[in-house]
Amino acid sequence: MKKNKKFSVNLLQKDKEALQNLFQKGTQSVRVIKRIQVLLNADQDMNASSCAKLLHLTENTVRNIAKRYQESGIEAAIYDMPRPGQPKLLNPKQEQTLIAMICSNPPEGRSRWTIELIQQETIKRGIVPKIGKESIRVLLLNHDLKPWRKKNVVHSCTQ
Repeated sequence: MKKNKKFSVNLLQKDKEALQNLFQKGTQSVRVIKRIQVLLNADQDMNASSCAKLLHLTENTVRNIAKRYQESGIEAAIYDMPRPGQPKLLNPKQEQTLIAMICSNPPEGRSRWTIELIQQETIKRGIVPKIGKESIRVLLLNHDLKPWRKKNVVHSCTQ
């Protein structure tokens, strides 16, 4: 059997106080609380397998938390790095062009814009090479546009 390396963390006094303060507040997510508990237990010379069993985690997770603390400090150990997410499909100019198209009259033979029609016309007019119905739905929702409810979205102020 492979012997695991000694698992221990020597918390700095200021880090220990910060962890205990965060732990006692009770406003953190469960994930953060468990990571705090791992670090506090590791500081008391608890081994990785005991700590993992106590907190219902895997030994690898416990070791990774301790390693992140040793390499990068308290913030990296208890909080996740921000995730970039999916980049926006439409840039602001494309959004404006699309909204202007939706606010104009629908194509010949149509009484109102539908999401499918918007999708087809957006690609046909070369605003974007491809776009999904959900992207259009979200854009309409964010701008409070409902072109399928009225025959003409643009309201003139003529009296």
